[in-house]
Amino acid sequence: METNNCIPIVIATRNRGKTAEIRDLLKDFPIQIKNLDDFGPIPEVEEDGETFDENAYKKASVTARILGLPAIADDSGLMVEALKGAPGVHSARFAGPEATDRERCQKLLEAMQDEENRNAAFACVISFAVPTGPALTYEARCEGVLTREPQGENGFGYDPIFFFPPLQKTFAQLTREEKSRVSHRGKALRELEEEFDKVMKWLEIHMPVDQKFNCME
Repeated sequence: METNNCIPIVIATRNRGKTAEIRDLLKDFPIQIKNLDDFGPIPEVEEDGETFDENAYKKASVTARILGLPAIADDSGLMVEALKGAPGVHSARFAGPEATDRERCQKLLEAMQDEENRNAAFACVISFAVPTGPALTYEARCEGVLTREPQGENGFGYDPIFFFPPLQKTFAQLTREEKSRVSHRGKALRELEEEFDKVMKWLEIHMPVDQKFNCME
């Protein structure tokens, strides 16, 4: 890509893997992807919304207002049919705020030990906000079933117990490339990618013209 002025966009996370994934997905557009590690101390946003949409928008909009730059945030979780949609927005805190991924998986398996209906779905909502408040929203789901024990070493979160029937593997048994093609987050990000030309025009309307950097910085 030629050296051009770029619109800086902040991914509201410190997760390097997620940042790299989005940076690679949007590499052909005149934007510069940053994440929270590129800035000084920033207040942590409390994810106290009742829906994925509320949490994603809150993270994106607060980050955008603090930094004065457009920001992208996502909120996602696992919804289990037999548990009436739980753990849902509480997926990361299901076994307590300090629990490990292994502990979260174990608690969910214990809650499901007597259940025959093991249908579940991952959901993801991506919010793309600007400092003045407006935001774009993208969302996607991935349907699967819960296993009775962890399988696989890849991924994170509930991946070892989420079985994806079309590929006959858990998410933790998939490569990162395989998972990104079928996962809830991957689908939502592709929706964003597919209409990013329109997103760029939207940004030009809502962002000051001087909020640009050199693409090669």
